[in-house]
Amino acid sequence: MDKSKLGLTIGIGCLALIIIAGVVAIPLVFFPQLIQRGQAQATPAAVTERVAQDDGGTPVPTLTVPADPTATGPVTGAMGGTQLETAIGPLSTFYEEITPGVVSIRVYVERQGMTDRGAGSGFVLNDEGYIVTNNHVVAEAERVTVIFHNRFEARAEVVGLDAYSDLAVIQVDELPVGVSPLPLADSDAVEAGHWAIAIGNPFGLGGSMTLGIVSATGRSIPSNVAQFQIPQAIQTDAAVNPGNSGGPLLNLEGEVIGVNAQIASGGTPANAGVGLAIPSNVVRRVIPGLIDEGAFQWPWLGVSGGSVNLPIADANDLETQQGAYIDQVIDNSPADEAGLQGSTGSTQIEGLEIPTGGDVVIEANGMMVNDFDTLLSIISDQRPGDEMPLTIIRDGEEMSVTVTLEARPSNAN
Repeated sequence: MDKSKLGLTIGIGCLALIIIAGVVAIPLVFFPQLIQRGQAQATPAAVTERVAQDDGGTPVPTLTVPADPTATGPVTGAMGGTQLETAIGPLSTFYEEITPGVVSIRVYVERQGMTDRGAGSGFVLNDEGYIVTNNHVVAEAERVTVIFHNRFEARAEVVGLDAYSDLAVIQVDELPVGVSPLPLADSDAVEAGHWAIAIGNPFGLGGSMTLGIVSATGRSIPSNVAQFQIPQAIQTDAAVNPGNSGGPLLNLEGEVIGVNAQIASGGTPANAGVGLAIPSNVVRRVIPGLIDEGAFQWPWLGVSGGSVNLPIADANDLETQQGAYIDQVIDNSPADEAGLQGSTGSTQIEGLEIPTGGDVVIEANGMMVNDFDTLLSIISDQRPGDEMPLTIIRDGEEMSVTVTLEARPSNAN
């Protein structure tokens, strides 16, 4: 569980630049700004239990992201409330059917002889008692309690953690009567303008539901590991606040399209109309490894850089603003072994120091690379040991390179 003041709010971030899907990133002046990790505030008191027994605990922040002037903002859906209810039935019925699969999570963290208590959210994955939540909700927990919709409480065991995707699995011994798992949707089918519903535990208020739309897809958002990014995140204007962390973002069929993880709030650690969710297809990929082995191995390329923009294109005599620019290649990484090249110099453009000489990846694994986020997404879909062909531009010439991806080393930053 992460704790402090924000600009990406936790629970529903971290650093901005480059990589979760296996690429190490170092912040560059011409790439995204730094994002601070948000944290819950502890309630001072020199007692063993710092939080009164009648509250839900300090809401675990939904990570907060600083304002991005290029980001797609929330838009208004075309279907009104009455039409929406006609399409899916009363929203109250939807709530009654879905809420039994959503849980509140209370965590206890021992620090300096005292116990901090925090609150997050999660959802039931299957009948074996496995529950999905965020890594930052339970990573530091000494004890975890799950509160179901009927107020039944059960102790839970942390089964697996993955800081790189900010996902975690916990398990209770037995599900209470009436609790049903929530199915996972295909997040690749999610589009801007689709309806989205968030159910969770904002500010410790269990069983809260909010309605909005998907306002953008394909975002890369900070992970719990500073230099790495989570690809393909879903952006929504459904209200998501501290305590919603780990809870489901759903479509109108009651399927989970994402796990609420962060909010972009422009510095205020609460909802400002931009919530960010880890896509269900990342959940589908990572969770089995967490259940079977307690961890997940992400593929690693070993570069840092950013998207080709106008200054990069001008400084490197590129014909288009397409591709992923490689600024640095990590020593002894798969990229290094394959002979990829980072920046060899720099030049001044409009007062900015712009790197020059780095390779530009324009195609990876047979797919066009429009920007650095695309490269991250393609890498994240691979496995350690996979060979991945790349088409690059170096010194104005197009070249083909094949890299053999490795598992991300434990000391990768």
